[in-house]
Amino acid sequence: MRDEQHYKRWNQIKTNDSWAIFKIMGEFVNGYEKLSRIGPCVSIFGSARTKPDNKYYKLAEDVASKIVDHGYGVITGGGPGIMEAGNKGAHIAGGTSVGLNIDLPFEQHDNPYIDGDKSLDFDYFFVRKVMFVKYSQGFVVMPGGFGTLDELFEAITLIQTNKIEKFPIILVGTDFWGGLLDWINQTLLEKFNNISAKDLDLIHLVDTPEDVIEILDEFYKKYRLSPNF
Repeated sequence: MRDEQHYKRWNQIKTNDSWAIFKIMGEFVNGYEKLSRIGPCVSIFGSARTKPDNKYYKLAEDVASKIVDHGYGVITGGGPGIMEAGNKGAHIAGGTSVGLNIDLPFEQHDNPYIDGDKSLDFDYFFVRKVMFVKYSQGFVVMPGGFGTLDELFEAITLIQTNKIEKFPIILVGTDFWGGLLDWINQTLLEKFNNISAKDLDLIHLVDTPEDVIEILDEFYKKYRLSPNF
C-alpha cells in the first residue's frame, strides 16, 4: 500500500513538472514580445534593502538619469531599493523605465517608477535572468546581496565562455567592490590560477555616473547595439 501511494505521488510530481514547461514557455514568449520593442537599455542591479537616504540610492538614481541622457533606457528588477532608484532616475529623466519583477515572499514589490507597459512579472528566476542578459547593452552593478552577485557572476561566466556577446560590466562603488576584486586577483588568479588575466578585462570598477557613461560610450563606439543570444 505504501509503495502504491509513493508511486502515485511520484507520477503526480512528474505530471506537474511536465505542465510547468508551458508556464515557463509563456514567460519566455511574453518577455520576448514585450522586451523586443524597448530599444537599447542598460540594466542596473543592487540591493532591494537600500533605503532612499543611502548614498548608493542617490548614486543609482543619478547613474540612471545619465544613462537616459545618453540615449539608453534602464532595466531593473522592478522592486524597491536600488531597483527603485534606477527606475526613478530613468522616469524623471523622461527615458524608458523597465521593471522585471519576481514573485518573492518578503522583499519584492514593484516600484511606482516603471513605465506602465514595461512592467513584467516572473515566477522563474532563470527566465528573468535570460531577459536581463538578452535585452541589456550593459550591466551596472551597485552594492547588493546574493541576488546581485548571482546576476553579476552569471553574466561574467556567459561572456567568458562565449555563450553571449561581450558587453560592459560596471561595478559602482570602490568601497564595496574593491575587496571582492582584490580576492579575485589575489586568490582566483594569482594563487590558484583558476581564471585567466584577460577575464578581468570584462569588469570595470568606478565611482561616478560620468565614469559609467564613459565606459558605455567607449564600448559602443566599437560594437553594434543589438539583443544578445
